[in-house]
Amino acid sequence: MTKPKTSFWIISVIALLWNLMGVNQYLLMAFKSDSVRSGLTPERLALLDATPAWSTAAFAIAVFAATIGCIALLIRKKIAYTFFVISFISIIVQNIDAFMRFEIAEFNSFELVMTIMIPIIGLFLIWYSKNAIKKGWLK
Repeated sequence: MTKPKTSFWIISVIALLWNLMGVNQYLLMAFKSDSVRSGLTPERLALLDATPAWSTAAFAIAVFAATIGCIALLIRKKIAYTFFVISFISIIVQNIDAFMRFEIAEFNSFELVMTIMIPIIGLFLIWYSKNAIKKGWLK
């Protein structure tokens, strides 16, 4: 097995931190914490409360699969690629719900950027783990 470059470790750690933030966000939203609820308008709160279970499940699968994928990267296991694919599919499922329930005009700038950025990062992690396998960094 080939030894990965320093950039591999930096990217893997940053990806893990990014996905741990996603896990935190999921936990806050799924358990509807007071900090989340207090920052929402009554309309947004009603939409949060109306989130279908399948969308919440997709959110959970997306963030936990990606986090496990990042841990697999750090311990240099090929299974990381599979977890990133599962995560990406779940991201798409969750975004389908978001676009079915919200108009793009309703997204604030941050929400719009995140809605675009999250699948891009998901695709990057799929590509990156696939390349790491090809380079012999993962076994």
